[in-house]
Amino acid sequence: MMWFEDIEVGRIDRFGAYPVTREEVLAFARAYDPQPFHIDDEAAAKSPLFGRLAASGWHTAAIGMRMTVDYWEPLDFHTLGAAGIDEMRFLAPVFPGDTLRAEAEVLDTRTSASRPGVGIVRSRTTIFNQADKPVLSHVATVFIPMRPA
Repeated sequence: MMWFEDIEVGRIDRFGAYPVTREEVLAFARAYDPQPFHIDDEAAAKSPLFGRLAASGWHTAAIGMRMTVDYWEPLDFHTLGAAGIDEMRFLAPVFPGDTLRAEAEVLDTRTSASRPGVGIVRSRTTIFNQADKPVLSHVATVFIPMRPA
């Protein structure tokens, strides 16, 4: 198992190869972000920002979370939850047919002053498309279990 003490500032993990499908873009948008440029080809084609059907930024963030958890699983790494996400930026559109990957860099670590046995890790995750263009970034603050005494 991987513990808080195993995480070093500056660590960079690179992972994922997530194919974005039209069906998934439409299903997510219809359920959670039904704006015309996410659900209608004709409306999306008229968008000066997209020009064609584009994934919701929230969908891209959710794909990033999926890739992250899939990466952690074989490492036997588990969080205790998160305090939040800061500085989330939708940097470029994601389109059906794109393949996404992620990089996560540990920015800082500290032990919790109020929760014994809990470490706090702040990291920046950037999601890239197949052309290595950044499409989303955010900074997360996550609670990590410390190694038992």
